[in-house]
Amino acid sequence: MILSMTGYGKAEAHIGARKYTVEVRSLNGKGLDLSVRMPSRFRPHEMALRKQVGQAVGRGKSDLLIHFESDASDVRHEVNTGLVQQYVDQLSPLFAANGIPASHVEGQLQKMQSALRFPDAVSASKDALEEGEWEALRALVTSATAQFVEYRTQEGAVLEGDFRQRIGRIRALQGELAPLLEARTARTRGRLRDHIEEDIPRDRIDENRFEHELIFYLEKLDVTEELVRLEANCSYFLEMLDADAGQGKKLGFISQEIGREINTLGSKSQDAGMQRIVVQMKDELEKVKEQVLNVL
Repeated sequence: MILSMTGYGKAEAHIGARKYTVEVRSLNGKGLDLSVRMPSRFRPHEMALRKQVGQAVGRGKSDLLIHFESDASDVRHEVNTGLVQQYVDQLSPLFAANGIPASHVEGQLQKMQSALRFPDAVSASKDALEEGEWEALRALVTSATAQFVEYRTQEGAVLEGDFRQRIGRIRALQGELAPLLEARTARTRGRLRDHIEEDIPRDRIDENRFEHELIFYLEKLDVTEELVRLEANCSYFLEMLDADAGQGKKLGFISQEIGREINTLGSKSQDAGMQRIVVQMKDELEKVKEQVLNVL
C-alpha cells in the first residue's frame, strides 16, 4: 500500500460558545516542513500539536490551520487607571491655559476622553482557555488528521493503479524485444559477411575466424544481462507497492535503476525497431518518475 503526499483533512465543532475549524493539508516535499497557524491562546500547546500532526503527515510541506468564530464576549477591555490618571494630570495645565477651569464638568470629560485615546490607556485581552477546551481541540485535530490520512490513502490507490499499469507496459514492451533480438543477430551476421566478401573471395574466408569475430562483436551488443536486471527491477518495484506505507524514496531509487537499464538497451540496440520500443519504455518510465515524487 502506498500513500500520496498530497492530503487534506478538515474538522469542525462547537467547543463551548465558539465554533472551531481545523485544517490539515500537505504537498510533496523531501522532509517534514510543518507550518502552524493558530490563535495565540493555544501557543503554549504548539509543540504538542506539532508532534501530533507531524506523526500523521510523516513527510511533505504541510500546514495546520486552527481558527474559531469569536464574538464580543471573547474580548475583555481593561483600563490602565494609573496611566490614564497620569495623562489627565498632564492635560490639566493645558486645559487651564486655554481657559477651561479644573472644576468645569465639560472640561473634565474632555480631559478624560483625550486621555483614553493615548497609547496603552485601554488594553484588550482574550479570555484564558476554558476547562476542557484544550482536550476538545486536540480531539478535533485528531479527527482532521484522520480525514487527512484517508485522503492520502485514496490518492495513493489511484497512484498505485497508474504505477501497475505503466510498469506492466514496460514489461510488455520488454517481451516484444525477443524476436527483434533474434532478427538483429541474423542481420548482423549477414551484414558482416557481405562486408568481408567485398574484399575477400568467399573461398578464402576462414570460417572459424569469422565465427570467432562475429561472436566477439555480438557480445558487445548482447543485452541479456540488461533484460534480466530490468525484469528484476520491475518486479521489485511492484513488490514495494504491496509493502508498508513510506516506500516513496525507495520507489524513486528503483525507477532510477530501471532507467539505467533502459538507457543501456537503447545504446546497444543498433536497430530501428528496438529503438522505437526503448523510446516507448522511456516515455512510460518518465511518467512513473513524475508520480513517484508524490509518494510518501
